[in-house]
Amino acid sequence: MSNKWNLIVDVDECINCYNCALAVQDEYAEMEHPGYTAPMPKHGHRWINILRAERGKFPIVDVSFVPTMCNHCDDAPCVEAAENNAVHKRSDGIVVIDPKAAKGQKHLVDACPYGAIWWNEIEEVPQHWNFDAHLLDEGWKEPRCVNVCPTGALKSVKVSDLEMSQIVKDEELETLKPELETQPRIYYKSLKSLTKVLIAGTLEKVSNGRTECAADIHVSLSQSGSPVAESVTDEFGEFKFDGIDRNSGAYQLNLMCNDISQKIVDVDVKNESLVLELDI
Repeated sequence: MSNKWNLIVDVDECINCYNCALAVQDEYAEMEHPGYTAPMPKHGHRWINILRAERGKFPIVDVSFVPTMCNHCDDAPCVEAAENNAVHKRSDGIVVIDPKAAKGQKHLVDACPYGAIWWNEIEEVPQHWNFDAHLLDEGWKEPRCVNVCPTGALKSVKVSDLEMSQIVKDEELETLKPELETQPRIYYKSLKSLTKVLIAGTLEKVSNGRTECAADIHVSLSQSGSPVAESVTDEFGEFKFDGIDRNSGAYQLNLMCNDISQKIVDVDVKNESLVLELDI
């Protein structure tokens, strides 16, 4: 069984430095790599694009950055949509758009459900991040985006499909839009910033006639009588529950002090995160 390339993106480690995107610009902008890609336009294209995922509202805001790129799918829609074998899947898992055979095939831009194919108007060719295939073929051990990432948010792995399946299981990795069933080779750790919502809040209490932050209050989250998670408010009276499914319906918050229930709050989770202001 041959080894194939995969990329693991740890969202928690991405700091939005854009080194990965700049490395792509430096490698491809106005520079041709025969057999691999025509020159990338100097402006407009984002072969590696960093999405900003913002959840919540003041004073509890969670911001994450999610690098996205061609997923090098095993069941790639662009391969099926291409004419004249203009897009092919290599034995090492990398999808390559042939810059000559793909010339004029603008429909390939729409064939990608991830929006990872860009149209080069000057060269009249669709383009994508090709996993730096030309560098790997020259002996590089990893693509440039991995090489320049200062936090280790990007990690390339060349292993068998069986080994990768185990890594996915062990590290609880996810892919973008799994419902598409395209079998991507770009995997994500801590993707909840894009796929899940928060239930968070601040607690206040009145003490000696003054309104203060309610610290050290035990907060439990349940749904239909079953416990979901527990937390304790910090010195600012804040609590946060992450990883809640979107549109998952009714939950109950139980606010407790000294093992005595102070208040039960009903919340309804829809498509957005909730930040509550509560008093006890």
